Amino acid sequence: MRVFLFPILLATSSFLHAQKLNTKEYKEDFTYFWNTLREDYAYFDKKQTNWNAVKTHYEKGLDTIKSNRDFTFLLEAVFRELYDDHASLNTNTPYSRRLVPSGTDVWAAYVKGKPLILEVRHRFGAEKAGITAGMEVVAINDVAVEQAIAPFLPKTMKNEDPEALNYALRVALAGNHIQPRKLSLKQKDKVTDYFPDTPQMLLENIQYPSLVNSAINNDIGYIKINNSLYNNELIAAFDSIMANMANTKALILDLRETPSGGNTTVARAILGWFVNKDQFYQKHEIPAEERAYGVKRSWIEIVSPRKGKYYGKPLVVLGSHWTGSAGEGITIAFDGLKRATVIGTRLAGLNGAIYSYSMPNTKIGFSFPVEKLYHVDGTPRELYKPTIELDLAAVPALYNQDPALEEAKATIDRKLKITKKK
Repeated sequence: MRVFLFPILLATSSFLHAQKLNTKEYKEDFTYFWNTLREDYAYFDKKQTNWNAVKTHYEKGLDTIKSNRDFTFLLEAVFRELYDDHASLNTNTPYSRRLVPSGTDVWAAYVKGKPLILEVRHRFGAEKAGITAGMEVVAINDVAVEQAIAPFLPKTMKNEDPEALNYALRVALAGNHIQPRKLSLKQKDKVTDYFPDTPQMLLENIQYPSLVNSAINNDIGYIKINNSLYNNELIAAFDSIMANMANTKALILDLRETPSGGNTTVARAILGWFVNKDQFYQKHEIPAEERAYGVKRSWIEIVSPRKGKYYGKPLVVLGSHWTGSAGEGITIAFDGLKRATVIGTRLAGLNGAIYSYSMPNTKIGFSFPVEKLYHVDGTPRELYKPTIELDLAAVPALYNQDPALEEAKATIDRKLKITKKK
C-alpha cells in the first residue's frame, strides 16, 4: 500500500538559515513583492484594501528586519491585508499560521454577528475532539474571540468588509504549526473546551493510503480523490478505477478532500470521462492586461472526450469547504456541463488561478490569484453554490454520520426511478 504524505509545515531551513542580507536587499525584495501584487493581483476590485497605504504602513518596519525569518513575518502580515486565502508565501516558519483551507480542520464565519462553526473536516482532530457544525466560537487558546482574531485583521482597509472578519476568524482558528489549540465553543448555552491537536497535531503530517479510493455498493460506484488533483499520476489511477465502474448504475465523485488545488490536465482527464463531445467548461480572465492596456483578455476553456473512455450514467459530485481551487473548478465544470448534481456545503471559495513568483534576493516564493475564473454561466467560481446546499448546523456531520453521502444516495435513487419510469 502506498502512503502519500501532505505536510502542512513547509521546508523552511534553507531560507531561514540563508546568508544574511542587508537592509537594502530586503527593501528591494519588498518593493518587488508589493509591485508584483499591484500589477497582477486579480481581485482588488472586490477588496477594501488600500494598496498604497499597505506600502506606507509596512515599509516602515523594513529597517528593523535582521533575518529571513523576520522578513517572512512581515510579508505574511502584508498578505493579510488582502484577506485572501489563495494568496500566500511558498514557505513559512513554525509560528506561521496554517494555511486555509488545506491546513485547517474547521470552517467558520460570522452569521448574524456570531462566529459559528459551519463545517468540520472529516477524520481530523476537530471532528475527533467532538466539534460539530453550529457551535459558537467563544475563545481561542483562552483569548476571547474578538481579541484572538484582531492580529489577523487588515490594518489598511478603506471601509469595513465582513469577509475580512471571516478571513481573520478562520486564520485564528487554524492555529500555528507548534502550539496545540484549545477552542472554547458554545452549544445550547454551555461552553466546552476542545483540544483538536491532542494527542497529536494531525494537520502537520496528513497521510492518505492512496491518491484515490473507490468502492461499489448496490451497483452504485463511489470514488474519493485524496487531495491529489495536482499529481499527474492520478490520471492513470482514476482511469483504472473508472474501467471498473462500467457496470454500475450511477456514480458518486467525492471531492471533499481536495483543498490543495491541482492542474487543468488532471481536471480535464477526469471531466473527459463524462462528455461525448467538446464542451466549454470554464471561463478565464486576466484583469492585469486590461488595467495596463485597456484591452480585456478572457477565454473559455474546452474539455474533450477521451477515446475509449466514457461514462454516461447518473453522476453526483460531493463538495465541501475543503473542495479548493482545482476541485472547485471541476465541480463548477460538472455543473456547467449539466452532467452532475452537486451536493454539499459551499466550497472553499478560493479566488481564481494563482501564479507563483520568486523574490530576487531572498528567493522567497509567493503565489496569488492572477486569473479570475468563472462558471460558464458567468458566476464567479468563488461564489458558486451547490445544486443541493446542505446546512450542517441543522444536521451535524458527526464522525459516523455523513449527511452529504446520504443525500447523494437518495438523489441517485430518485434519478434511477425516473429513468426506469421512462
